[in-house]
Amino acid sequence: MLSRILCVCLSLSLFSVASSLSCRWMDHKFKEYSESCLDLLHVMGNNSTNSTEDSEVQDAVAFPDDLYNQASQASAEGKLAFAVQVLDETAGLFEEDHSSASWEENTADDFVNVVTQQADELRSCTGSHKRNKKLHMYFKRLSSLVKRMDHSADVWEVVRKQIKSHLMSTDLLVSSLLPTN
Repeated sequence: MLSRILCVCLSLSLFSVASSLSCRWMDHKFKEYSESCLDLLHVMGNNSTNSTEDSEVQDAVAFPDDLYNQASQASAEGKLAFAVQVLDETAGLFEEDHSSASWEENTADDFVNVVTQQADELRSCTGSHKRNKKLHMYFKRLSSLVKRMDHSADVWEVVRKQIKSHLMSTDLLVSSLLPTN
């Protein structure tokens, strides 16, 4: 009887992981949305005239790479939860005042909308998870930097480049869960 209960529990947990891995949106739309985000960031960067080389700025935006290493070792649901948090935190960051940035307002709005949609759809593919505190603190540090530098075009360009790198890493993380065709 106990082995049968364990078998049922194991089957349910495997079904849960399999369900997240076979999420139709993730299988069919994730790549499209990811490419759209990166394209919008590219367009936003085309208008840039960044000149910020300050080491304090570079230190503040340096991402704790160990978080991606940990996420890559996590379960499928853990990987998705990490990706969702990166997307949520990114959307929150770009909702701040970026009127001094060199990009057009509607491009930034489109970017936030696509990132938010992507986060919402990925969230529906996984269960609930605790937020990663270190990841949250990283994005809080970016937000503080933007405020400290008075939302300047230069700081937004540094942030845009960092976010592009994060979204590419997040894409790789989620893509590792997709079936290969």
